[in-house]
Amino acid sequence: MFVSSRSVRISRSVRIAICCSCFWLTGWLSADEGMYPVSEIEKLNLASHGLKMLPGDIFNPNQACLIDGICKVNGCTGSFVSPQGLIITNHHCAYRAIQSASTTENDFLANGFQARTLADEIPAKGYTVRITEAFSDISEQVLAVLEEGMGFAERTKAIDQRRKELEKAAEQANQGMRAEVAEMFAGKTYVLFLYTYITDVRLVFAPPASVGEFGGDTDNWEWPRHTGDFTFLRAYVAPDGSTADYAEENVPYQPKRFIQVDPNGVEEGDFVMLIGYPGRTARHKTASFLVYEEQVRLPFIVDLYGWQIDQMEAAGKENRALALKLTSRIKSLANVEKRSRGQLKGLRRAKIADGRAAKEAELQAYIDADPDRQKQYGHLLSEINNVYAEMGETAAFELNLQNLTSASRMMNLAFSMYDSAVERQKPDLEREAPYMDRNFDLTRKRQLLNQQNIDPATDKVLLSGMLDRLAKVPAAKTVDALRVAQLKDNLRNNYLDSMYTQSWLIDKNYVEDGFAKTPAELKELDDPFLNWVIELYPEYLKLREKGKERNGRLDQLYGELVAVKQQFQNANFVPDANATLRLTFGHVKGYSPEDAVYKSPITSLAGVIDKTTGQAPFITPQKIMDMHARQEFGRYRNEKLDDVPVAILYDTDTTGGNSGSPILNAEGELVGVNFDRAFEATINDFAWNESYSRSIGVDIRYVLWITGDVFGATHLLQEMGVKE
Repeated sequence: MFVSSRSVRISRSVRIAICCSCFWLTGWLSADEGMYPVSEIEKLNLASHGLKMLPGDIFNPNQACLIDGICKVNGCTGSFVSPQGLIITNHHCAYRAIQSASTTENDFLANGFQARTLADEIPAKGYTVRITEAFSDISEQVLAVLEEGMGFAERTKAIDQRRKELEKAAEQANQGMRAEVAEMFAGKTYVLFLYTYITDVRLVFAPPASVGEFGGDTDNWEWPRHTGDFTFLRAYVAPDGSTADYAEENVPYQPKRFIQVDPNGVEEGDFVMLIGYPGRTARHKTASFLVYEEQVRLPFIVDLYGWQIDQMEAAGKENRALALKLTSRIKSLANVEKRSRGQLKGLRRAKIADGRAAKEAELQAYIDADPDRQKQYGHLLSEINNVYAEMGETAAFELNLQNLTSASRMMNLAFSMYDSAVERQKPDLEREAPYMDRNFDLTRKRQLLNQQNIDPATDKVLLSGMLDRLAKVPAAKTVDALRVAQLKDNLRNNYLDSMYTQSWLIDKNYVEDGFAKTPAELKELDDPFLNWVIELYPEYLKLREKGKERNGRLDQLYGELVAVKQQFQNANFVPDANATLRLTFGHVKGYSPEDAVYKSPITSLAGVIDKTTGQAPFITPQKIMDMHARQEFGRYRNEKLDDVPVAILYDTDTTGGNSGSPILNAEGELVGVNFDRAFEATINDFAWNESYSRSIGVDIRYVLWITGDVFGATHLLQEMGVKE
């Protein structure tokens, strides 16, 4: 177990590298594919690809190194760029903080935000920062709880509880830190990560949305790109260096290492690497999983999210105050919807499921060629196929029921409140993770933030739409608690009107009090949304139990599948991304997405001007237009472009969670901030291809020009050590 040191800092000497034999062997690398655990980079021979620093300067368990300058910002990545806790990440990663602080009088989304002094910095509500401090392979400790004859759901619960026990013990031994057990290979390997955990995060500088999200959804997931997708935040701690919630006496966090900014940027062909917290990939999943994604889940998401976006955009079109309430959610849904469309297109065009099925046929032949292998592994692929086939058969009911309590924020709030009340009657380690003592305060705060953005009229439209969908699902007609879905339009409309009129969930004080009540006390409130959730709750418990049973089956099956694939290929594998610290590398590089078309890898300010129409999402602040006309580029003029570079393209291997990852040059200096992928690369979650897998970042020269020259925040450039 980890050993705590004085205050919340963990000693460098107790960092423990992940057991490399769990993952991959030297010689595996054939292209630049891979999101590598940072402990493995010694084996990558990065010098042959262009790295000009020692791998030990990137990751070293015994001294300060480059990864100490990298942090996780909610679900994104960020970089410390000064010794005073200044963080650069994406505008879209900080979007909710900017939106939450905005009003019609102080519209920071439209006009941008700048704090001239530390005292002017404002809370980024609901944001946390994590810095990886240590990690250890604990697979044996986790898997030791499994017993012969366990049911699949029982297996899942046993592993979940063991993970919680290990996390809680690590946090007790390292006060103020955050522990998290990550599954590296399903049912096979587990790693305990220990994080410095910062809860006081403040907004420092954000460009106007006309810069930070220039091109909007039209350009999202596309190249060429001309978006200044960056924002500066700052991490704060208590005066003694410990983690503390927002307080005036808190001081800027001092990272062990910060990333030096290189204002000279990069050129085509230059080596680059990214370090960050990529989300989830599925490259070790079977063809049957890909078929489920292609035929069931992704089409469902594209249709449902597209409809929700349309409803919310229409609601806020003529009302800026309402638009501000809805904009963060719209942006989040739009990002997932377009990514899902790209993934669908890629899966179908590249026939990825067919390709994986062909490889599985070879694996099955290998298994069947030996009686002992056939006895041990012969059933694997067919049993995995059966799980996804079952999921496909029940998807219409399950997906719509799940989204009933996510599409409607009122239903989501009521469900979270009641679910937490039920779970918090249990011993801490037996609760669902969001309701454990270590997580509950954050869960409650995030629900309160969501509650502030509820618009009852819009919410009613979304709820009614979900009921329309459920009314068409045969299985829903057998659930008495969903009888409202079968009501005719006028009757249902009147019923929903009365629910919204009578509910107190739009009252913040009511909600705060509600999260402190027992299930019986919530029932006594007689709130219509809570009453409905209480009636529906048994159905959601069935879904939860079914999910645990499926996860248990798949974890065991996939664990065995990895073992036999390792035998067949005589190699180990890089584990799928799982929101833990990874490194990927490549070069600034264009690509050819279709016949006779080549897209070069660096865009310029001239492209911003050319795209500007004066209509959203292609609006550019007049000052930028004027400075471009006068060619006022300062030190950020690139000789080849004769202009300010705006965005860059490179062939690193990224996915969601890499948003905000630093783009680092061969010396480990910051030359950009990653924010997107090309449309063709949305299938990176399932497969990587060196010909079209491209990632997109904002060029550091554009960041510095916008921050210092355009908006005059030269104090931030000075703090970062950038000379005028």
